[in-house]
Order: sequence, then structure tokens, then C-alpha cells
Amino acid sequence: MSRNKDRLGNSKPEGDSLPPQALQQNTSPGFSFVVPTEFVELPSGGKYYPEGHPLHGEDSLEIKQMTAKEEDMLTSRTLLKKGVALDRVIESLILNPQISADDLLVGDKNAIIISTRVAGYGSEYTTQVNCPSCAATQEYTFDLNEANIYTGENAHKLGLVDNNDGTFTTTLPRAQVAVTFRLLTGRDEKRMVAHLENARKRKKPEQAVTLQLHCMIMDAGGDNSPEAIKYLIDNIPSMDSRHLRLAYNLAAPNVDLTQHFECAECSHEQEMEVPLTADFFWPDR
Repeated sequence: MSRNKDRLGNSKPEGDSLPPQALQQNTSPGFSFVVPTEFVELPSGGKYYPEGHPLHGEDSLEIKQMTAKEEDMLTSRTLLKKGVALDRVIESLILNPQISADDLLVGDKNAIIISTRVAGYGSEYTTQVNCPSCAATQEYTFDLNEANIYTGENAHKLGLVDNNDGTFTTTLPRAQVAVTFRLLTGRDEKRMVAHLENARKRKKPEQAVTLQLHCMIMDAGGDNSPEAIKYLIDNIPSMDSRHLRLAYNLAAPNVDLTQHFECAECSHEQEMEVPLTADFFWPDR
């Protein structure tokens, strides 16, 4: 992968670092099979992991390419039902056993997912898309190599302060309260999905906005007690809620999957977020 405005793609460490290695799979005394590996460039650059974490200060991560074993994981009804199929695939591909999908920043996790798909099935991704203008459903092909890495270079906007410890502080424009928040991980993502699914089953309000705020906010006005954070979230003006979400998006390194779309029916053109459907890992469906 490449940083900032460069295109997404395979990368390897610079300088004296060794190129991607190959895993030697010995299945019998007379037969061996080489499974190639690659380096995935991390949008975070390793800046936001705490000291002692395997990715602290690391700008790339070595993974092996997906095999039939990982395809089995993606089709396992048990893993799919538990919502852990993709995490199991990621952990199977990462060569360092100390790295858990739960601990990955969401943007780094997305980079691994996209690189895995490109290496396994190519960069062309064809899926069903609904035109935002005429609502016509059509097949559309996106090029995943056109994805860009966003490193958080615009985090200084909106008065954001990088605390250099994986957290950021911003002042809410309406309430005039300083709020410190952190970047979300795979564990947070899993927690939010489980909460929303549970709410749907119980036919209760999903509360997606406040759930994200609960996961990311570390303190409000210097008070990090659960009571203070809950009070803020329960009473936050919508202007301030929007400000926090915008601030988070500016701070969080990620993969930008916005690409150009042109409707085959009405010729409407616009920038569109690439929809990640079941076709993403199953191009021959």
C-alpha cells in the first residue's frame, strides 16, 4: 500500500529490509509448496499503538496470501453466525501470532482486508450497484488498486490536537467542552455490530450514533468517569455530535474507497463509496 495520495498496492519495507518471504509448506518428504507473503502498508504508520504492542512504530505488516483454508473460514456457517469469520481469516494470514484482529485499528484492518482481496482475486471488483439518481440496479466494476490511503494528515483541522498517545482532543463548538477521544479498534467494531444486531432482534432503537460516541470518548471536560461521559452523550447538541464525528473521521487513518461512478442507464456521474458486498471475497458468485 502507499500513503496519502498514492495508490493502494503491495509494498515492502525500504532500505536494507528483506523482501517479502515465502512460507514453505511441507506436506510430504517429497513435496513442498511455496506460499508467498506480502507487506501491507498500514494507514496508521504504527503511530497510534501503545509501546509494547507489536505494531508500535511499524509502518507495514507481513501477511501470507489467502489459501483455500481461509476460503473455508469465509464460508463457515458457524463462524459467519458468530460474526468472526473475517477476523479468523485476518489472524490466519498475519505471520506474527502476537497480533490479534481485535487490537488492530479499524483503518489498518481495512487495509489488510483490501490487500488480501487484491492478492487473492485481483483488483477488479464487480458488484451490483443502485444508481443514486435513477435507482437502476446494474453491475459495476471498481478497481481496488485505485483506493488511497489516508494517514490522518488533516487531523489538525477543526481545532484537533494530537496528544501523541493515540488520543485526540477537540473543543465542542456549542457546549464549549474539551473532549478527548481515541481511535476505534476491531474490538470496538465487533462490540458495536453485536449491540446493533441485538437491538434489531429485540426490536429496540439501534442507537448507532451514541454507541460510537461511547466507544471513542475518553473524557469530557477533563472528567473521565463513566457518569460524566454518559451525561455528555445523553445531552450533547446535534451540532457538537456532528463535530465529534467529523473530527474522528479527520483523525482516523483509513483506506479511502471513494471512486467515480457513471450510471449506464441515465449517465449520472458522482463519487461513490465502493460497496463491500458478498461479491468482495466471492467474485465468481
